[in-house]
Amino acid sequence: MSERKVLNKYYPPDFDPAKIPKLKLPKDRQYVVRLMAPFNMRCKTCGEYIYKGKKFNARKETVQNEVYLGLPIFRFYIKCTRCLAEITFKTDPENTDYTMEHGATRNFQAEKLLEEEEKRMQKEREEEELNNPMKVLENRTKDSKLEMEVLENLQELKELNQRQANVDFEAMLRQYKEYEEEQKRREQEEDEQEMKAMLEEVQNRRLLVDSDSDEEAAKPSTKPRAKTKPTDILQEDPQPQIKKQKTESWERSVGKLSSRSQLAGLVAVRKPKPPSTPANSTESHGAGSIPPATGTSSSSSSSSLGLLGAYSDSEDGASD
Repeated sequence: MSERKVLNKYYPPDFDPAKIPKLKLPKDRQYVVRLMAPFNMRCKTCGEYIYKGKKFNARKETVQNEVYLGLPIFRFYIKCTRCLAEITFKTDPENTDYTMEHGATRNFQAEKLLEEEEKRMQKEREEEELNNPMKVLENRTKDSKLEMEVLENLQELKELNQRQANVDFEAMLRQYKEYEEEQKRREQEEDEQEMKAMLEEVQNRRLLVDSDSDEEAAKPSTKPRAKTKPTDILQEDPQPQIKKQKTESWERSVGKLSSRSQLAGLVAVRKPKPPSTPANSTESHGAGSIPPATGTSSSSSSSSLGLLGAYSDSEDGASD
């Protein structure tokens, strides 16, 4: 195992390389090599596309009777990835490229064809100049004109670049942003004004509806309100609303206790009888009857409760 790493191997003193037998191999023998497709191609059998760089296990052989400047030309055999049809192509050392030979067609050769056309035109021009000196002069004048046009175009491009270099693009962008912000602000203000106008319109409608309802509610109550003194606002109402309602109902049914005229009308004044006997006078006084009309003035000056008591006494006397 150590011999495979040494630089020089041992040769015995009686070693003769001429005595080693040579292998007789055919010149067109094939080798299996690993390669990539040198160009895009399409299979003629199934139409499958094979792109450039696709890896294949190919067979390699030397082409017989074809040599370019002493360089051999090799042929490669590959198989289509879909139908397994055989495709062959060989080297082209003259153009430093590969040529399609059998089984497929080469695609996307536009650039190569353009280069070949330019080379052909250049070759024809050189041949014409060799035999015709006037053609040489014409070609030189054409070349000088083309060169002047190219220089003018180049100068125009330089001037245009200088103009663009003087322009402040940041200021232009800043100005454009400010314009956009101003436009947005105006749109927002317009929207706010429209919203305010709509709200005012709705409020006005509500106010009109409320005023109409107030007028309709005020129409049934046609009674004039009682006049109040300006100082009544300062006085607080000691009784709640429920008690006021009860007192008002009591006053409507019975009447106010403080109103002397109403209670005076309720009291029935008995007419004085002619004095007949002293017994009658004693009986009448014992029954608690009201004195004659002379006592009405004193009763009017008394309180309302006293009048109510007198009224009850008069009813009892009448029943007796």
